[in-house]
Amino acid sequence: MMAFFARFTLTGPSNWIIQRITAIVMAAYLFFIVGFLVINPALTYDQWSALNGLLSMRIFTLVTIAAVAFHAWIGMRCVLTDYITVRLIGPKANGVRNVLQLGLGFIILLYLMWTIKILWGL
Repeated sequence: MMAFFARFTLTGPSNWIIQRITAIVMAAYLFFIVGFLVINPALTYDQWSALNGLLSMRIFTLVTIAAVAFHAWIGMRCVLTDYITVRLIGPKANGVRNVLQLGLGFIILLYLMWTIKILWGL
């Protein structure tokens, strides 16, 4: 089971860089949405629908959700490996951590699939 999770882990510096890149993507999306709302104070459904109907906006939204997924995976994996340890919990810690990581991975994949379904109606 550990070999399975080892495929989805990187070194500390790689994780740090990915966390920063994903944070920049999420911040850019936030600034864009807030800017759009400020520029269009009397926003109508038609304007909002037109914005989200653009291919570029769908791609930007999908990239942002993927960034959230990577950010969450790395962050939760780091928290779990730091706090669910044999020293703190006992001999069952590795099994508990693996089950939690598997559950979190499933939830993250579910959110990604849900986003694709919403954006492209698949």
